[in-house]
Amino acid sequence: MESQNEQRDFHHPYNPYPVQLDFMNALYDAIETGSIGIFESPTGKYRSAIGPKTFGKSLSLLCGSLTWLRDHKAKSLDIISLQDVERTYAVCIDPTEPEWVQEYAIKAKKDRLLRDKADLEEQLKKIREKELKEKQFLEKGDQKPKRQRIAVSIEKGDDEDEKEFLLDDYDSDSDKKPSRKPGLGLEGLSSSTKELLQKLGNRFEGDKIEGDLELPDEIKIFYCSRTHSQLTQFVNELKRIKVPPSVRLGVDELEEEIKHLSLGSRKNLCINPKVQKLGNVNAINERCLELQQSSTSQEHKCLFLPAKDDKVAVRNFRDHALARVRDIEELGELGRKMGICPYYASRPAIRPSEIVTLPYPLLLQRSAREALDISLKGHVVMIDEAHNLMDAISNIHSNMVTLPQIQTSHNGLETYMSKFRNRLKGSNKAYVMQLLKLLSGLNLYLEGKKGEGTVEMGDLLATNGIDQVNIYKLQKYITESKLARKVEGYLDLEERKKLNMERSFTTEVKTTPTLTHIQSFLQALTNPSSEGRIFHGMTDQKEKYLKYMLLDPAHNFKSVVEEARAVILAGGTMEPMGDYKTHLFPYVAPERIKTLSCGHVIPKENLLAWSVCTGPSHRELKFTYDKRNNLDMIDDLGRAIINLCLVIPHGIVCFFPSYAYLNSVASRWQQRSNPSTASIWERLGQRKALFSESKNSSSVEDILREYGQAIDSGRGGLLFSVVGGKMSEGINFNDNLGRGVIVVGLPFPNSQSAEWKAKLEYVEKVAAGNCPDSEPASARSEFAKTAGRDFYENACMRAVNQSIGRAIRHQQDYAIIVLLDQRYSLSRITTKLPGWIRDSVVNGEQKPFAELMRSTGAFFRAKAANGV
Repeated sequence: MESQNEQRDFHHPYNPYPVQLDFMNALYDAIETGSIGIFESPTGKYRSAIGPKTFGKSLSLLCGSLTWLRDHKAKSLDIISLQDVERTYAVCIDPTEPEWVQEYAIKAKKDRLLRDKADLEEQLKKIREKELKEKQFLEKGDQKPKRQRIAVSIEKGDDEDEKEFLLDDYDSDSDKKPSRKPGLGLEGLSSSTKELLQKLGNRFEGDKIEGDLELPDEIKIFYCSRTHSQLTQFVNELKRIKVPPSVRLGVDELEEEIKHLSLGSRKNLCINPKVQKLGNVNAINERCLELQQSSTSQEHKCLFLPAKDDKVAVRNFRDHALARVRDIEELGELGRKMGICPYYASRPAIRPSEIVTLPYPLLLQRSAREALDISLKGHVVMIDEAHNLMDAISNIHSNMVTLPQIQTSHNGLETYMSKFRNRLKGSNKAYVMQLLKLLSGLNLYLEGKKGEGTVEMGDLLATNGIDQVNIYKLQKYITESKLARKVEGYLDLEERKKLNMERSFTTEVKTTPTLTHIQSFLQALTNPSSEGRIFHGMTDQKEKYLKYMLLDPAHNFKSVVEEARAVILAGGTMEPMGDYKTHLFPYVAPERIKTLSCGHVIPKENLLAWSVCTGPSHRELKFTYDKRNNLDMIDDLGRAIINLCLVIPHGIVCFFPSYAYLNSVASRWQQRSNPSTASIWERLGQRKALFSESKNSSSVEDILREYGQAIDSGRGGLLFSVVGGKMSEGINFNDNLGRGVIVVGLPFPNSQSAEWKAKLEYVEKVAAGNCPDSEPASARSEFAKTAGRDFYENACMRAVNQSIGRAIRHQQDYAIIVLLDQRYSLSRITTKLPGWIRDSVVNGEQKPFAELMRSTGAFFRAKAANGV
């Protein structure tokens, strides 16, 4: 296997480091064997005469996976079976037929596949050539005004008809099959819109696909990351790569470009200026659906939705989207240029794509995948920045509703009921009354609560007789009846009548109807109690709330794992990796999970890491909850940082465990012990320019710019930040911006909060259940406590690892990492650091602070002597 790996050409645009070859080979093997891969790869850069070129984790992921994809597609043509032929032509070939008949059928299948592929590549080539000519034409300054689609005015509305807000007859006991798959997120769409979505590739049960829009569902890579900015960076890396074609397409070997598609939300892709200007994602979604309602007159519908029979425009958009690699902004611009909605028109491009980029929510929610008509069956899923994947899954599937939202929903529903009470028939009146009863109960329950705590379902359901309500049926009713939108629409009508306003499709709408929040919360209540818990508490705005928190991310991610061919989790810092195996893949056979922790591209002599146990005054540094406010220790911490500023040049980033503690320490340092002596804060300011991140600060860019200017001026800078804050992820403190990274204490979450108590109880309960019954109760209890402690420490160390990984970003970079807390000398903490840092840590348990100063001074003197 090693010799085969060494011979692979990954078509990397640069000369990769050995660790990156290891990464790409491991990735290739994991996909080939259908494994779960957990890969850690620190970022690296290639420096040339024209400056740094990023080619770290992203390019390794792309080159490794795309090389496998093209190899796999080439092999697939060689193993076409009779079953493949039968599926393609909808015929049944008798296996007893002569061998030449079977061979002819297989050859015909191959020829058809090659012909279709060649036709598509020829069409995409023509589009690229046309776009190139247009670009050259514009660069010459010969641009001529083009005809553009002129949007009709949608300022004025029709007279309102209260009938549109009346609920349709509803029979909860009907066995009639719904016309749509539940959870598609298409509630409220008219039949014409449904036809449009059918035409664009959204399939419903019993529907047939338009043949001239349908291309084969090629095996593809779904690449997922947290934000659109990260996805844009990834797409820019994709543009650098050239991989050979999977098959020979004709005499001239037609070039097979990478077929890529960016998927995003309406907020990212809406091109209707009067909808897009609403800004709020919920407002945009609501307005988009509103403009497609059957009750909306034709002149007010969105101009950019393709006409019913406008298949040519949809196909042209699909082909242009695939012709070259575009990020989400370029896809939106393509839609504007072609006058067609890219949010809906991109759907047919999913099937023939080779790589699809999309943000977390569109992949991790089954309902979002169904709405986009995404099937993961047999495809490859790659999740980047996966260090926070478990938290992301929990957050996406958790819900919160506030007391004001409950009260607003109740009042609005009462107003609606007073108007339509005598016109509601069948089950409608009964369900609306049940919802009113439930809202009254939730209101009563929350009003009686103080502080934060866990909600016992028995106590909640006993309030106001909520236990008499079938919550599952009620939640289903709210969804299928479109109650939230009808109530909100009627209340909006009444408000405009009071203000003597006409219906407008351009004035800003409210965010998601409050009843929709209630609906989401009710849906969470129907989940098995073993998967999550409900809490009550108070928001920062002093509003009481009920919150459902998912405790078991494995269940909601299981459908992704079971459908996909392979799942790859990648990140710059994935340690500690044990949590993923235990809490995300507990049902996966251990041999199917492959892990790799790559070393950094820097030489070992470019990193110095210390765990520091005592300060300059030999005082123990241990920032536990009960000791961290010791004033003598805080003062010694200040003296330690002052000393480090003497020997660490340029920029230092100092991370604190929380904003509250940073503010408390800074306040102490600003106090003078006597009027004639400078404060610790003033002494720090004499060494370097001081900058500090605040919780409510929106000017991160301004702080970073001023910090960089101070360093460039030669004064140097000391930036105080927070682990898990705005500067601890996604911001690179490379080169002089981060010659030193200091971490004060360990940022453990509050284990006494109701949510963390529930998390730890859940982890311990699961661990105890996995312990053999033959073990005594004491052993099972100890095993459970150890599991809870590991989970708690892992959450802390993942945050630390993200922060300390911000400094060293390329092969020539160098820095010192100082971990100020006695607990960093414990082996169980040190082993949770990334491998490339862990191997370089100097354990300061038996070493005085002066030894750290000597070591640090020698480290930077050596760099200066070597001219770096």
